[in-house]
Amino acid sequence: MERFGREYARLCAAAGAAPQENVLRRLREPAGARGRLDLAAQSLSLPTCSALARLLPGAAPFAALALGDCGLSEEGVRLLLHGLCTNTTVKSLDLKGNNLRTVGAEALGKLLRQNKSIRSLTLEWNSLGMWEEGFSFFCQGLRANNFLQRLDLRNNQINHQGAGELAMALTQNTSLQELDLRWNNIGLLGGRALLNCLHSNKTLKRLELAGNNVPGDILKAVEQALDHNQDREAILSEAQNQVNILSKEVLSLKDEKNKQFMDFVDTVDKQKEERARSEKMSAARVSQLQEALDEQYSIMNSLKTKLQMTEAALALSEQKVHNLGELVNAMKQEQNSVSECHFKELQQQKQESADREGRLLHDLSAASEKNLLLRNQVDELERKCKVQQDQLFQVKQDLTNTTAELKLRAVEAEERLEMEKRRFKQSLEDMESLRVKEVDRMAQQMEASERSMHDRIQRLEAIRISLDEELSQVKAAALTERGRAEEELIKVRSQARLEEQQRLEHLEEKLRLMTESRDEAQNCCLKQKEMVAEAQAKAKQLSLYADGLRRRLEELQQDLDRKEEEKVTELSKVKVELQEQIGHLEAERTAQDGLREKIAALERQLKALSSNHREALLDKEGEISLLLEKLRMKEAEISRMREEEAQRASFLQNAIMAYVQGSPLGTHSSRK
Repeated sequence: MERFGREYARLCAAAGAAPQENVLRRLREPAGARGRLDLAAQSLSLPTCSALARLLPGAAPFAALALGDCGLSEEGVRLLLHGLCTNTTVKSLDLKGNNLRTVGAEALGKLLRQNKSIRSLTLEWNSLGMWEEGFSFFCQGLRANNFLQRLDLRNNQINHQGAGELAMALTQNTSLQELDLRWNNIGLLGGRALLNCLHSNKTLKRLELAGNNVPGDILKAVEQALDHNQDREAILSEAQNQVNILSKEVLSLKDEKNKQFMDFVDTVDKQKEERARSEKMSAARVSQLQEALDEQYSIMNSLKTKLQMTEAALALSEQKVHNLGELVNAMKQEQNSVSECHFKELQQQKQESADREGRLLHDLSAASEKNLLLRNQVDELERKCKVQQDQLFQVKQDLTNTTAELKLRAVEAEERLEMEKRRFKQSLEDMESLRVKEVDRMAQQMEASERSMHDRIQRLEAIRISLDEELSQVKAAALTERGRAEEELIKVRSQARLEEQQRLEHLEEKLRLMTESRDEAQNCCLKQKEMVAEAQAKAKQLSLYADGLRRRLEELQQDLDRKEEEKVTELSKVKVELQEQIGHLEAERTAQDGLREKIAALERQLKALSSNHREALLDKEGEISLLLEKLRMKEAEISRMREEEAQRASFLQNAIMAYVQGSPLGTHSSRK
């Protein structure tokens, strides 16, 4: 770090700028046990950023770099990130609170594409989501990066579009394990995009979405997907460990078998050589070996019995292999039955969901018919209002005509004025009473229509409550089905583990039997050696009788040759049987590999079925949300129609009052 500080001071002097004292003091301090350079809240200038950018490429004397709340400019950020592109030692980078913009986001995308050492990146409080173009460059860099493991994007104002781009990047990223998106503005669409990307991303273990207005069901689905990723990684690691252990055991067994076979072949060859030497030595001396030959006949009979015992043992092993095959077939049938039951359950669930959808559509059609009836009633009310307006206009015309006639008659005959005034006053009172009655009737009709509207609104509210209850029931059924599927998966895993343990025990039993047969064969060889030594001693004692029994010796020699050929054939048979047993063991190992592949295929099928079920649930939830939105729109339209009717009634009343007050008859009556 001291050399790093000297280089920083030299570069600042070469650029004609004074080095910052706080930065120089931090650079001259020891890096600590973990190699961390902390420049947080230091307000780095542009010459300082340029000098640090020239020092960062290659190997730096620290593994963590903290640049939080430094007030970095766009050019300073670009220079520092360009220097980090070729750095090979920095594992952690902290850039929180620097208000990064488009240039900073593009530089971050370039850093993620080129750097291969950074494992942790903190970008809290930077508002990257406000700059869509820059954030898209950042997501492209994240998509191409396969080394970053932790990313902090808290408080970056990321909307649902930014979340969609981030989800597309996560579908191709295979290294990120932790992602923090708290306190953004992702919303429903962004939450769904992130949930969909988790179906293809199997490495993400931790995803924080608090404070994003994401619904609770999507948060639960995200947690379930992350738990599934963690369980999958644990299962894969455990399976890999088991495969490695089994492969090592198989290799060790093969090595032991090869060594045992080679030792057996060597012992057989040595026995052949010793026997050949003994035959050459005893060929000139053996004369009377009748008793020794009888003893050898007895030994051969014992060997035959032992061979029969070995054949019986082989028959037992073949029977065990047959039993294992039957167990494997039974296992396959059980797996097929389980898969068929699961398929039937899924079909039943699909049928139930289709029935529910039909009921919802029927309710929606009923609601639409009710809305049409309401519209017809509103149209009828409007038509009545128009008729009343026409009637009022007609009355107005009649009044004007009568006033004109009255004026003419007043000019022609003044003596009839009082009588006409009385009659006109009476007609005016009648019109006033008719108007009052008409207004009362209209008010009653409006009140009746308002009551009917209120009743219909209450019925629609009850329908909405029933739909909400059906939605909660569907969610509960989905949760129970998921729990049942997980229990079935656990049962299948436990059953597979038990079967593997049983197969391993069978293999160990077979190995034990093979070792016992090998020990018995070695004991037989030792007995044969002892018998040969006794025969040689007897041959020395009976060398005096060799001359008289030469012819007998030739016959016995022929018998010995024939027996030797039989022994050679028997040894070849034993070798062939050992090779067959080795082949059977390899076949059993391949069968175990096939069973593992089938188990993996079943797990993939279960995962595919669970993913399809989740997609169906999401589709149903979307349809229910659309139906609720349509209900809200209908309610808003009904309220708007009620307001319009109220406005029309008020306009009509005001018009009638204005007409009555502004007519000549009204002024005349007011003068009186």
